[in-house]
Amino acid sequence: MPRTSTSENRRLRGRATRLAVAGTALALAAPVPAAAAVPGEVQAQGGAQAAAANPVSLLKYTTKERRDALAYWTTARMKAVGASVDLGPSGPRAKPWRGPALKTVGRLFFVNATGADTWCSATAVKSANKSAVMTAAHCVRRGSSPVNTNMSMVFVPGYSKGKQPHGVFAVRAAVTPRSWENDSVNDMAALIVDAGKDGRKLTDTVGGQAIAFNRPVGGTVSALGYPATRPQRGEELLRCVGTAKKENGAQVIPCDLNGGSSGGPWFADFDTTTGKGVLVSVNSGLDSLAPTKMYGEVLGDTAKKVYDRAQRP
Repeated sequence: MPRTSTSENRRLRGRATRLAVAGTALALAAPVPAAAAVPGEVQAQGGAQAAAANPVSLLKYTTKERRDALAYWTTARMKAVGASVDLGPSGPRAKPWRGPALKTVGRLFFVNATGADTWCSATAVKSANKSAVMTAAHCVRRGSSPVNTNMSMVFVPGYSKGKQPHGVFAVRAAVTPRSWENDSVNDMAALIVDAGKDGRKLTDTVGGQAIAFNRPVGGTVSALGYPATRPQRGEELLRCVGTAKKENGAQVIPCDLNGGSSGGPWFADFDTTTGKGVLVSVNSGLDSLAPTKMYGEVLGDTAKKVYDRAQRP
């Protein structure tokens, strides 16, 4: 979102309101080419036939783009993007997280396809390359619009009130379902991040949460994220707790986290004394502009393929 903007950018699909915060009300009015985006891996491998065979799409960011992203997202800019958006008071279900510091959960800053400073939420997860992060697909690219991808993306685990206690990690590549790219289906994504400034890989620095696929929907879920509601304005991690149920092909919990919480984790078996759980979905959308329900994808076979690709170098 522009640093001086006070408006939000909402994305609608069916009944759900997307949760990424962005800069102008007209940001989604028309397709905008993303000049810094690199074509996905499937296109590079052989066009339509390869695209049909491969259910995932890979965006890569060059060394220069990653270096520029780290320079762009200064502490002042991170704080300014939150201060520029006010989505009203935080809802009664969204409570500040007061347990142990969640080093694995953080803010995902980027510039969207319209050129606006923006943020989502994201989570470091266990992976073979120690570099995988889970978030929502609409935090990476617009659904049903392959050319509209986000740029200058960095992950700040453990972000709290302007502090970056574990450093800032540039996103090297983003993996999304091709069904999201083409049809706005399967709103989840996995990121691959560079090592930190000290040369250590992400999960060597902050640890990684477990992740489950094809897990039956149900039980108590904790959803977390950095919404642009006040008084926190993205500066503090908030949490909802509710029982997950199936609805319209997705899963849903009672929750009123708002814009900026997109991509934040849904943890089952969440231990509030250790901050560890099993990631079973990510924040995807709300039921209305005055939210009472949060939707998340059921992580199935497509999600597993996205995650598996993100475990590779």
